[in-house]
Amino acid sequence: MTNRIFHLYQYAIPVDSQLILRNRFLKKREGLFVQIKCGEHEGWGEIAPLPEFSQETLEQAKEQTVQWLKKWEQARSANQKFSLQGLYPSVAFGLSCALAEMEGELVQEGNYQVAPLCYGDPDELYDVLNQIPGEKVAKIKVGMYEANRDGMIADMLLEAIPDLYLRLDANRSWTLSKAQLFAKYVKPEHRSRIQFLEEPCKTREQSRIFAEHHNIAIAWDESVRELDFFVQKEPHLAAIIIKPTLMGSLEYCVQLIEEAHRHGIKVVISSSIESSLGLTQLARIAQQYTPNVIPGLDTLNLMDYQLLRAWKGSQLPLLGLDSEFVHKISF
Repeated sequence: MTNRIFHLYQYAIPVDSQLILRNRFLKKREGLFVQIKCGEHEGWGEIAPLPEFSQETLEQAKEQTVQWLKKWEQARSANQKFSLQGLYPSVAFGLSCALAEMEGELVQEGNYQVAPLCYGDPDELYDVLNQIPGEKVAKIKVGMYEANRDGMIADMLLEAIPDLYLRLDANRSWTLSKAQLFAKYVKPEHRSRIQFLEEPCKTREQSRIFAEHHNIAIAWDESVRELDFFVQKEPHLAAIIIKPTLMGSLEYCVQLIEEAHRHGIKVVISSSIESSLGLTQLARIAQQYTPNVIPGLDTLNLMDYQLLRAWKGSQLPLLGLDSEFVHKISF
């Protein structure tokens, strides 16, 4: 019988003091690292519920993770499988990554292309995009200020950089009338270079009406995590956004990806502000399952440090398990 061993660590990394999640300032990003071993094989995963978005707290995730790992460790057979059904999404995802890594089911190569987050300065954006190979894609958060201002900024960027494509994220912040005000300030000839606008309106039906009237592609994000959601081809629907930490196991995410692809819908793997370890695993998942799509993983620079694994090209200090920001959980 091959022994199974696990170790669990908790981390807390300082983040950008201006980071707001819904109505809350996030001063540090907290989560768990799980390491599992079976004989010569090992795997790592990150379990990091996102405050204001995850249904579970970090303490709840920790308790459930420990229970699952103890049962896994005590298995009589190395081949015995343990279901991830019924676990919190962050727990199911982190454990499934550790298992996939241990079993050699996750590719080593990652997709480290990013769609940089833009705050409205075309010169600054142009400098960033010129350092990135391939197509020029940037992302703008909209809905935080006036809708007409958001429309003017998007149009200005598309005018200034003729080969630029934009991804916009409204997080359901607009009424239909405000979304229409946004569209009023984006020239019709520029709208085809908006790859998609994530959840522009407060309801899916309003978003569909907006997309149809203004010929602007949309994407589902929050909708994908709702119980009544199912993948279907729709006019003007360009993509679905998958944030695995908020959704569940790798297996479940892959099922959604494959279903979307069968309907001809693009899938974007996106972060929930994980540490560099979690982000590198998301980059590998993106490379393996959505290889021709730039993922939404440009969140590492919100943090002061990298942990355990380095993001390709990042200049942030890389810290290990002996860091002051990581401690081992004893049982």
